Amino acid sequence: MISRQKNIVVIGGGTGIFSVLTGLRKYFDNIVSIVTMADDGGSTGILREDFGILPPGDVRRSLIALSETDDKILSELFSYRFKEGKGLIGHSFGNLMLTALERITGDFEKAIKEAEKILRVNGEVIPVTLDNPRLLAELENGKIIKGESNIDTPAHDGRIKITKVWLSSPAKINPRAKQAILEADIVIIGPGDLYTSILPNILVGGVPEALQKTKGVVVYVSNLMTKHGETNGFTAHDFLETINKYIPAGTLDYFLANDKKPTPSRLKKYTTEHSAFVELDRDKFNGKPVLLVGDLLRSHGFIRHDPEKTARMIMGLM
Repeated sequence: MISRQKNIVVIGGGTGIFSVLTGLRKYFDNIVSIVTMADDGGSTGILREDFGILPPGDVRRSLIALSETDDKILSELFSYRFKEGKGLIGHSFGNLMLTALERITGDFEKAIKEAEKILRVNGEVIPVTLDNPRLLAELENGKIIKGESNIDTPAHDGRIKITKVWLSSPAKINPRAKQAILEADIVIIGPGDLYTSILPNILVGGVPEALQKTKGVVVYVSNLMTKHGETNGFTAHDFLETINKYIPAGTLDYFLANDKKPTPSRLKKYTTEHSAFVELDRDKFNGKPVLLVGDLLRSHGFIRHDPEKTARMIMGLM
């Protein structure tokens, strides 16, 4: 049995890392979720503009994933999104609570700590930076897209490829995030939307250097499906090639990829989203990172990583 005292760091954002966190929390006590601060859409975007706080959405998702509370209602409460009410429609209760806690404590990180106590979080949730930059992307036609939400849900032609992404202003790594990465036994990047959930973390100054210097192994968990407007037509190796543009050569030790294809009926639901299965082009992987392949697919419902399968493959690296 793997020691529960290993230092596990998961880096990402959005819904992608939820499955990884929920799977690993059964086996480890010391899990740190480092989350992007680039989100500016929906409830998070409104609160970011109205209150000037760092975006709470990705923090909220990680808190729920790592919560050990047996009270299902409490977890559902944090996830609850208002469907009516002037000024409340679309807002998540968890986002509002984090905003209120930030106002009470006077500090975003202190607000997260209080939320961790309420939800009995097994581990920590740490913002990758305490700065407040915005995400920008350049398309292959030269057009600049401003804001994570505009990249994530493109109003432009989503078939046009992204050539690069960057932050609107310099952002430096949160010292707590840096320490967690350096002291980790294993650092897991992803899964998640490549340009809007993964790379916004890597773009923060000091993150690539910390990943290179960490004593632990660094693992990238590849997506199961492509994302319209971001990774149209991507194979597994395309994900690797893209992230390698933003980190020092040789940083990644392992690349975890799924080789179980969903049934046609499950894939059919994604055609309207212009999303496709990420094909595994094994022959393009040579040397480092080491390619690890297995069935990571959830057996039913939405095409997501299975928490247990993913956790067991990661545990094999320990």
